[in-house]
Amino acid sequence: MSPTDRPEAPEVRLRSNTVTIIGQTEGPKIQSITYVPNSLVISDGQPSETPPTIVGTSGTPFTITLEAGRKKTAEVAIQFNTVTGGSASAYAPSGGGDGVPEELNFFFAVTLQFTDGGSATVYLAQGNYALTNNWWIGGSPILSQVTPRLRYTQGNSVYTWALSGDHESFTLQQTNVRPLSPIKNVFVLMLENHSFDNIFARSGIPGIIAATDANSNVYNGTTYHFSGNAPGAMPTDPGHEFPDVLEQLAGVGAVYHPNGDYPSINNSGFAANYAVTTTEGPAPSAADIGDIMAGFDTEQQLLGIYALAKNFVLCDQWFSSLPGPTWPNRFFLHGASSNGLDHSPSSIEIAEWEALDGFRYPRGSIFDAMTAATVTWRLYHDNSGPLEGTVSQVSAIHKIDLENVHALSDFISGVQSGDYPYEYTFIEPNYGDVINGSYEGGSSQHPKDDVAAGDALVAKVYEAIRNSPLWESSLLIVTYDEHGGFYDHVAPGQVVPPNDDSSSKYNRYGFNFSQYGVRVPAVVISPWLASGVDHTVYDHASALATLEWLFGLGPLTERDAVANSLHALIAPTLRTDTPTQLPRPASAPQPKPQLTAEARAALDLQPVPDGGTLTGMLGVLLKADSRLNGADAARTRFSSVKTRGDARAYFHEVMTKVAVARAAKAAE
Repeated sequence: MSPTDRPEAPEVRLRSNTVTIIGQTEGPKIQSITYVPNSLVISDGQPSETPPTIVGTSGTPFTITLEAGRKKTAEVAIQFNTVTGGSASAYAPSGGGDGVPEELNFFFAVTLQFTDGGSATVYLAQGNYALTNNWWIGGSPILSQVTPRLRYTQGNSVYTWALSGDHESFTLQQTNVRPLSPIKNVFVLMLENHSFDNIFARSGIPGIIAATDANSNVYNGTTYHFSGNAPGAMPTDPGHEFPDVLEQLAGVGAVYHPNGDYPSINNSGFAANYAVTTTEGPAPSAADIGDIMAGFDTEQQLLGIYALAKNFVLCDQWFSSLPGPTWPNRFFLHGASSNGLDHSPSSIEIAEWEALDGFRYPRGSIFDAMTAATVTWRLYHDNSGPLEGTVSQVSAIHKIDLENVHALSDFISGVQSGDYPYEYTFIEPNYGDVINGSYEGGSSQHPKDDVAAGDALVAKVYEAIRNSPLWESSLLIVTYDEHGGFYDHVAPGQVVPPNDDSSSKYNRYGFNFSQYGVRVPAVVISPWLASGVDHTVYDHASALATLEWLFGLGPLTERDAVANSLHALIAPTLRTDTPTQLPRPASAPQPKPQLTAEARAALDLQPVPDGGTLTGMLGVLLKADSRLNGADAARTRFSSVKTRGDARAYFHEVMTKVAVARAAKAAE
């Protein structure tokens, strides 16, 4: 007979049942604990004496002793699970921390009064685990999923206390104080490489700051005016590294002096830079140069984001965080800094990050800050495209593992289930075929891939949230990491640098981070926002400033400390007129012709470039393989990746290991 099968002693008698509640000794404390009269529920036929004895004073542990009989019954457990609200609102530090009790001896309610003026009424229940008495705590103040915590509202603030303990005690420690807000769930979807004018200038949305036909660039004696009819995909990738953006913003021949002021900006060099770009493939033909100056017919070509911009808030002064490429701009979204990185990471830098178990911020990432404050978060990627496009850039960051970035299909079912415990969610698109540099088949809206799949992703994410139980507490931000080389007519201004002791070894151009990058699209979506255009200056650090305001977190750097937060857009009235579905194009774009076997074989023989998306993604895979297969073996395997064909095999090999690790974690 196992310990769990051993029958209860047949006698019926009073026993002393003691649980301890321990509060912090510094800052706010538990001031008192009182029994709620007539709250005891006990198995039939068992004796009890109420009220329980409660001993303790402010700043010391409280012991609660109930004299009662012990007989486990399902009936008591059912009542406890009903009154507390089930597994999301019940917690046992040991012996049943996941789920709800099946049998209990008894439960009763107590009210915790805190020195900050707040109070919380919870239920304490006793059962057993094997031969050990085991205590549960539950009720509406308890949030047990992901990270156990207790939360209550006092005045215009919400107080959160981390919850831990053992089989006969609970420990509480305050982690954050946040303002009372209807927004409890924040979602960010970041796409790739488009300027505001490229996406929205031809949208016809009234009141926006937009380029017109009067805006132009001159190259080689030809004037290229801003126009419409932007192609769905570009024939070659526009340049967007630091020197490219310098020329685009300040003109041909512009020079940036390290650690100095950015040159005068006149937005005159976009056409000239695109005409000679060879970032991914050959330079464009003379007939294609003007494409860099074109804007989409947004209402017809980008139906999803157009509908959101019309129904919610379109931000027409959201700037990328620095005048440079994707990787440092995405790092700014996660840490208000790029640790000095002002270019796409090189193989040497990737190897160094791997040695440090990922890219590190001098003051940590927003995920570090949220974890410390028991704010729950989750990461997703669009898994509907090529496997090569599912390596998430956020996984380059220290303490974030590739196997913990989840498939978007899980996100859609999760939010619609009504049991989604994550307060912050970041979503990455599928980057398409990054190995051959075409980016085809993805949903990131990379310039070389068609924009349609990215627009469908926007609609898919919005509709999942809109038609979920979370909608009335949600805020969704859709934005782009940087402008991708596309023309924008607004001169970005100066900004406060992070001033976070960033590393100079990642600073190739001596950039001091006191200059915004090019303006990018951003739409902010919530039933608590009135529709309209917002001219406030934002950058990616504004997403962090919003999270910090909502969740009671301090700034990470001086950049997010001064960034404008989106919480000022929150209106006092909940809207009921928001669309449940977004329009889709009548027909899908024609796919590009597939590479012949000969062309693919020739491409696979090309060496892996030292820098750019492919290099960065290989580094993410190296980091994952080091965790899953050991650092020495991973480095040896990685050192053999020389060509694009090698990279393709390596992607599939490591992603197979990652899939196994994800499945194992899901089965735990």
